[in-house]
Amino acid sequence: MIRKYVRLIIAGILFLGSILLFVQAIIGYGVLAVLVSGIFVLFHFKNEKNLIAFYFVRKNKFAKAERILSKIKHPENMIKGQEAYYYYLSGLVDAQSNRTSQGEKNFKKALEIGLRVSTDQAVARLNLSGICLSKRNKKLAKYHLQECKKLDKHKALTAQIREIEGMMKRI
Repeated sequence: MIRKYVRLIIAGILFLGSILLFVQAIIGYGVLAVLVSGIFVLFHFKNEKNLIAFYFVRKNKFAKAERILSKIKHPENMIKGQEAYYYYLSGLVDAQSNRTSQGEKNFKKALEIGLRVSTDQAVARLNLSGICLSKRNKKLAKYHLQECKKLDKHKALTAQIREIEGMMKRI
């Protein structure tokens, strides 16, 4: 449990050290200590391995993203937001690697834990719809697709939604 907060403890110590440096009129090192403590706080809320894996997913380098995500041993020890995005990224990698059953589990777990951005929720629902459709479960695919339409407020996924609807008509 304490491992979650080690970065915040280090950031607090660095911040207190920076205050001491400011009091002693060592401004340059004080500013540096504040910046370093800010990095520790940032990495508390944004897991660096998730950020690197997300970068590789955006560049369509799923093998590298999978290798980065496999280095995370205990995702349940992360903050809830980080854990949700770990499962979301794992689901994207699994769906791309044709491991649909594992991808489905990861997407469901990410939605259960709670993705923060509605577009990410819509992408997860869209992928779940495609997975359900590949398993010939039209009713569940339709449900996920309707939820995806509700969540896609910026209409960024309209082409993919139409594609899934076209596939539904063929089944």
